[in-house]
Amino acid sequence: IKIYSIRELVYSPEDITRSSPFFWAFQKAFPENSDQIFAITDVIPAPVKDVGPAIQYIDLDAKTFVSRVKVATLGGLATSLMTTRATIIGEEGFDGLRLKILSTKPEDSTVLQRLGPFGKLINENSPPFPSGEALERAVPGSSEVIMKTTFCDESIRISRNADQPEEPFVWKRLAFGSDNFEV
Repeated sequence: IKIYSIRELVYSPEDITRSSPFFWAFQKAFPENSDQIFAITDVIPAPVKDVGPAIQYIDLDAKTFVSRVKVATLGGLATSLMTTRATIIGEEGFDGLRLKILSTKPEDSTVLQRLGPFGKLINENSPPFPSGEALERAVPGSSEVIMKTTFCDESIRISRNADQPEEPFVWKRLAFGSDNFEV
């Protein structure tokens, strides 16, 4: 039996981008500066910056975790899916998954789509940024984060960054038949 989950974020205590474990790892690597950096990007108003939806794909068999957050700028002129890939490297207690950030990449860029076949070639063949490796160079161990799940049923999952347990992220399971989520 294959154990996987595809869920969409329905509640975030802060900017939707913070649901991505990349940002949890970034906070571990740069604890003194991350809040200042986030504060700058968080106050950019719509339509200059529009964020969402956020989707997570978790495959326990393949030990794969993918976080995608749609980010649009300039009223939708430039849109991409900011995609963070991680490996599930273990379990933490009965309610946690230890994730190791691998890479981050803007995918399905509308700017590149405007370039036709050439843009498609760039989008499909550009390597992702090795964000996990970069975080490790900054602070060893910072690319590993723990996602704690405090509630999960057929419809809803409530997860938290173990380093910030007071901030829940609420996810709803997407309907069956929407499995066209490419890992």
